[in-house]
Amino acid sequence: MTSSQDPNAQPPQGYPQQPPNLQKQSGPPQPQASPAQGFPPPGYPAQGFQPAPPVPAAYGYGQPGPVPPGMYFDPASGLTLPQGVQLASVGRRVGAYFLSILLAIVTLVIGYIIWGLIAWGKGTSPALQVLGMKVWTPQENRPATFGTMAMRNILGTIVTGILSLITELVSLVMFLTGQQHQSLADKVASTVVVHDPGKILG
Repeated sequence: MTSSQDPNAQPPQGYPQQPPNLQKQSGPPQPQASPAQGFPPPGYPAQGFQPAPPVPAAYGYGQPGPVPPGMYFDPASGLTLPQGVQLASVGRRVGAYFLSILLAIVTLVIGYIIWGLIAWGKGTSPALQVLGMKVWTPQENRPATFGTMAMRNILGTIVTGILSLITELVSLVMFLTGQQHQSLADKVASTVVVHDPGKILG
């Protein structure tokens, strides 16, 4: 003789009650909704709950770092430059190139070399100086030193001369298409050329 169990029957005294979450459920298990942001999860006491603070934006993702006093961030070139100074344009750089050839002829080359050695100490060259431009080192936020200018002009010229026409073409393409208009010589010395009409850099 079979006896049917009463679903509402209570277990004998001394036996633990069946937990509600272990009771049989009809149908597939229902997914639990995840708690909304800023609210405690199910079963977590609401009193004293504090949501996690927002994660700060990572440095370097579309935002410049701290800008030193007297300087500004140029979004077009991605450079931090002194106030009143801007990245030299392509036309001005091309003009300086042809002007350097003219000055070398007028000064009989020897005068141009002497002039260049003096100008290197000021972070510029004869042609750049005439057109109000200087060589800038973005990593150090200052004009190029004599050593940097020597590396830029001597080593850069040697590297350019060894590879000859191919290097000149590559340097020209880098200069014309690059965001910071860096030639191969600039890449070697990690420099850029800026326009300083107010002679702020000295």
